[in-house]
Amino acid sequence: MSEPNILGTKPEGALLRQFAIPSIIAMLVGSLYNIVDQFFIGNTVGELGNAATNITFPFSISCIALALMFGIGGASAFNLSMGEGEPDRAKHYIGNCVTLSIASGLILTIIVLLFTKPLLIAFGSPDEVLPYALTYARITAFGFPFLILSAGGAHILRADGNPRMTMVVNITGAGINTILDAIFVFVLGWGIAGAAIATVIGQAISASIVLGYLPRFRTVPLTRDTFVPNTESVGRIVSLGMAPFFNQMSLMIVQVVTNNLYKHYGAASIYGESIPIAVAGIGTKIFHVAGSFVIGISQGLQPIASFNYGARQYDRVKKSYMIAIKSAAVICIIFCVLFQAFPDKLIGIFGNGTDLYVEFGVKYVRICLFLICIFFMQPITSNFFTAIGMPKKGVFLSLTRQIIFLLPLLFILPIFFGIDGLLYSIPIADFSAALVCLVMIIHEMKKEKYQQSSWYGPEDD
Repeated sequence: MSEPNILGTKPEGALLRQFAIPSIIAMLVGSLYNIVDQFFIGNTVGELGNAATNITFPFSISCIALALMFGIGGASAFNLSMGEGEPDRAKHYIGNCVTLSIASGLILTIIVLLFTKPLLIAFGSPDEVLPYALTYARITAFGFPFLILSAGGAHILRADGNPRMTMVVNITGAGINTILDAIFVFVLGWGIAGAAIATVIGQAISASIVLGYLPRFRTVPLTRDTFVPNTESVGRIVSLGMAPFFNQMSLMIVQVVTNNLYKHYGAASIYGESIPIAVAGIGTKIFHVAGSFVIGISQGLQPIASFNYGARQYDRVKKSYMIAIKSAAVICIIFCVLFQAFPDKLIGIFGNGTDLYVEFGVKYVRICLFLICIFFMQPITSNFFTAIGMPKKGVFLSLTRQIIFLLPLLFILPIFFGIDGLLYSIPIADFSAALVCLVMIIHEMKKEKYQQSSWYGPEDD
């Protein structure tokens, strides 16, 4: 007789540590791709280079959106099916996830290579930034299939009960990217092109690790037919992956809008067009470091919540969510203090700039990241609903912060407060999204099936 799945038996706190810590490390290391490029470019090319990476960032967000849709969707469908005792059905979700990741990456590469310049102009690139952005985008486009496969594949490795391998995928690629960045940019003097080439090579190696793992998939054997797309599997994957997909795509939409608004209102301010765009790019990278902890915890929660919900162990589902929320809250409060105390030091990591550049950077960090202490509610709660097979609620919550609240504020507040209105929009959206998530999760946890144990009861270690 096979051993019982640890997702349904091991104490929730220990399980979350087992799955979340490697996920956090993987997310942190994965965020190095953009941070490392920003560091080397900022310290060689300067402000225009920083602005260029920000202008091209929507392409990366698009890749991550697709990776999360297929990766989290496939992993959630897989774990739910395993919890329901249907392994033959479950394995097709893994194979289809891989096929969809590769195919979507190839399609996105072709689109970007054909329309690079008009897309970058639409993203808000100033004329002086455009040459750098074109160079960076045209090279990194070749890495899109690798990025989607490695980022999405990391979730299916975690679903297989191997979160450490997920960490290996990200650490290896990011480590190689960092080493090659130093060689290509500092030693060989290839500038922004060197940083882009290093990124593609790191992504390719990460993707090759994912592909090499598939023949050794531990939970179920993956045969050739599992990689052939079928309507049921694709539909289930996309349905469960819509929440994180829309969450990322809403980030992309908001970034494109803000870049254009920063360009417009920056030109009407003392900062000019390029400084606000460059600073916003740095601020996004800083935010992603803190977000890596929250997303890592959210990803660690996913297989636990999915399996136990499928197995009808609702007390374990509830307890796992609460441990995740409390852990993320502590981390976000720590980052909030750091961001408020050392904004100038954080901006200075990515190269020097004019006094106006530093001034706007400090203002950006202190205002935009002011309510990061409650940011954790939205990604964890939206992913939780997706993990338990409620994708519509997950999609709605994934849209609250960026689309429902932030996007309208970005157009309204600058009318009255100029460029500062763009900055104040972010903490207001953070608060509003957290409040909606709180209301919805309280309503969910009041359902009779969760009343087997006290919501605020003791936690297992």
